[in-house]
Amino acid sequence: MAQSLDQAIADFNPQLSLGVAFSGGADSTALLAAAWQRWPGQVVALHVNHGLQAAAAHFENHCKAFCADHAIPLLIEHVNAHAQAGQSPEDAARIARYQALVRMAKQASIASIALAQHADDQVETVLMALLRGGGLAGLAGMPTHWLRDGIEFHRPLLTVAGASVRLWLATHGLPFIEDPSNTDERYTRNKIRQRLLPVVYELFPHARETIARSAKHMWSAQQLLDVQAAEDADKVLDVGNGGVRIRALQQLAPERQQQVLRYWLKNAAYTTPTAAQMQELLRQVAACTTRGHSIHIKVGLGFVQRRGAFLVFAA
Repeated sequence: MAQSLDQAIADFNPQLSLGVAFSGGADSTALLAAAWQRWPGQVVALHVNHGLQAAAAHFENHCKAFCADHAIPLLIEHVNAHAQAGQSPEDAARIARYQALVRMAKQASIASIALAQHADDQVETVLMALLRGGGLAGLAGMPTHWLRDGIEFHRPLLTVAGASVRLWLATHGLPFIEDPSNTDERYTRNKIRQRLLPVVYELFPHARETIARSAKHMWSAQQLLDVQAAEDADKVLDVGNGGVRIRALQQLAPERQQQVLRYWLKNAAYTTPTAAQMQELLRQVAACTTRGHSIHIKVGLGFVQRRGAFLVFAA
C-alpha cells in the first residue's frame, strides 16, 4: 500500500539542516511545507531558475512569495540549462539543477537535500527505462537516498501517490503553480503520464506497489554488481590520474569490463554511456593492443580517450 504524505515525512530522518528543492509546483510545495512543519527553523527552500520557459520569472516570484508568507528561508540560483551538442534538454536541465543544488547547499552549510518525486514518478521512470531497453540500473528506478559531492540526497515521497500529494495540499489550503511543460507531449515522460498510466492503473490498480517492488528487486541486484565493480575498480583504476589501466581492464571478462567502466564514469564524470557507446568502448578496448591505437569516444558531455596506458575522461 502507498503511504500518506504525513506517514512518509514521519518516516523520513535526514541529517539536518535540510534543503528542499522547491520549484513552486504541487509536489515540491507539499514536501517543503511538510518538512517545515516537522523541522521548523531547520529547513531551507532551494529554487533553481533554469531560464528555459517564459514563465520562469513567474515561478521564481511565486516561490519568493510562498516562502515569505511562511517565513521559510529561500536560496535562488540562476543557471544556464540549455542543451549542448549531443545532449537532451532533460539531461542538460537535470545536470544544471544538481550542480546548482550542491552549490547552494554548501553555501548554506546544508547537510541533506530532499527532492519531491513521488510514487507515480517512479512508475514513469521504470516504464521509460523498460521501453528504452534499459539495464538493471534503469529498471531499478530512482534511488531513495544517495551521496553526491558530500551532500546527502533523499526522495522521501517515493512511496506516496501523486493524488495523495494533491489531496494533502488541498487539505492544508496551500497554493502551487501548474508547470505547463508537465503536459507537453513532446517529452516521452509526459506521454507515459497522460496516455499510458491511466490505462495501466485501470487494468492493474496496484501497479504502483508492484512496479515499486520490481524496482526494489532490480536495485538489490544492481547493488551486488556495484560491489563487484568497486572491487574491480580497485584493480584497474589509477588513483593518481583518475584513469583506467587498459591492460588491467583487458584481463577482466567483457561483462565485468562493462560494469567497471560504468562505475568509473558514474563516479568520475557523473555520466552514463548509452548502450551503443558502451559497446563501441568495449570494442575499442579489446582492439587496443598496439602503442599507436587511439581511443576517442563521446560519452555525456565529454570523451573517453586513451592517454598512454590509460583511459581517461576529458570533459
